Amino acid sequence: MVLEIAAARLLAPYIGVSLYSWTAIIGVVLGGLSLGNWIGGVWADRGGSGRSAGLALGFGALSCLGVLLLLTLVAQPLQRSELGLMTLSFLFVAALFFLPAMLLGVVTPLLTTLALRLDPRTGHIVGMMHALAALGSILGTFATGYLFIQYFGTYAVIIGTGVVLGLLALAFLLHARWSLLGLALLAAAIAGWTQVRGGYLQPCDRESNYFCIKVVDMSGKVPFGRARGMVLDHLLHGISHETRPELLISPYTHLMDELIAAHLGDRESPAFFFAGGGSYSQPRAVQSLYPGARIVVAELDPQVTAVAQSSLYFEPGDVRIIHSDARQVLQRLQGERFDVIVGDVFHDIAVPYHLVTREYAGLVRSRLAPGGLYTLNVVDVYPDPRLVKSMLKTLHQVFARVRVWIEDRTLPDSRVTYVISAGDTHSAPQRLVSKRGPRREWLDVTASLAGQGTSLLALPLLTDDHVPVERLLSRLIFTELGR
Repeated sequence: MVLEIAAARLLAPYIGVSLYSWTAIIGVVLGGLSLGNWIGGVWADRGGSGRSAGLALGFGALSCLGVLLLLTLVAQPLQRSELGLMTLSFLFVAALFFLPAMLLGVVTPLLTTLALRLDPRTGHIVGMMHALAALGSILGTFATGYLFIQYFGTYAVIIGTGVVLGLLALAFLLHARWSLLGLALLAAAIAGWTQVRGGYLQPCDRESNYFCIKVVDMSGKVPFGRARGMVLDHLLHGISHETRPELLISPYTHLMDELIAAHLGDRESPAFFFAGGGSYSQPRAVQSLYPGARIVVAELDPQVTAVAQSSLYFEPGDVRIIHSDARQVLQRLQGERFDVIVGDVFHDIAVPYHLVTREYAGLVRSRLAPGGLYTLNVVDVYPDPRLVKSMLKTLHQVFARVRVWIEDRTLPDSRVTYVISAGDTHSAPQRLVSKRGPRREWLDVTASLAGQGTSLLALPLLTDDHVPVERLLSRLIFTELGR
């Protein structure tokens, strides 16, 4: 279980975190354990001994130490391929974690057989071994998820797992010196090769319980001055200019800003709620553009906020930051109303299901002031974005006016970041031209989306009980568009 949880964090910078990455991890690990159990059972019947268990543990330790080496060997070829996200996730996990899972699976039947030689109570011994295995899995799960990754990092957890397995192997191989020597030489060779290939170099500036966080220089993306971007796992989440906080570089954040400006007009001291902070480029722009605005940000990961403050020029000032899930925060803010609610919580194509449902939309509407605006972004394909259409259908259950926007001259059969706006009134024109920042144009494509491709009637209404996001995003998941 330690390896299973560490696998998700190790591979997040390469394939993200989604239902499909977790499915691949769980399926591959279970497959490896099953094969290992069978091999271990056959080995036990054919004279397996304590030395056999020691060798299985020793080679399991080597396979764990080799995970970081294998990552340097397979990452680039797989990323250069045109495989879909589901296939890519499976291949990454299988290449790195099938062998360790199989070798660890060998150990249980060997140890159970050895225990039965000491105590003939078959039911008692088998039950005890299963109970101890389950207890170890429980402890490993909680310790890794709550402590190890946050305090030591994924690489240290994987290396530490190999070291612990090696120490366990030592207990069985104390009198098998040549076996120990051979395992030690192989471990040294793996460690040296990994070092040569840069396998110990961390891809993250900071690793939290949620993300691999990295800050990158983005000065080449701005017309002047310096800028930095925040990468969460493998996706750039926002760019902040050093001296011009109101300059929003990412097109979708720029579009949101223009929609908000068209909606608010000359309104003074508006109230904003941001579901998701990320790089904090949007709250930072609001601070600059709307002096005196009341700003509340719900950001799940405190480490993201800390990096935004230390490296992305964000100074909170009077911004109220609540480190919790956006839906939970909105539920607690019963007496507060906001002129604008911004949803920026989509992590690549990983969708927080509970933030796209009709029930959540109703909660958002109840927290909007009269005439308030709700705007959010979502990744989908063009020109038949089935998730966007389902969200359009769902939001229409709650809001009188819902509009979908994309950049002008968007090419067909492409991956697109859509912006959806919803409210009881909407003052933006059909074609929106930027009034500040880089010159850009966006189109309201609500009518054209409804009239082509999959019919809205054929698409599901998104509710807390039924949110088939992966099915709706199948073109992203099964093709290279999702990469």
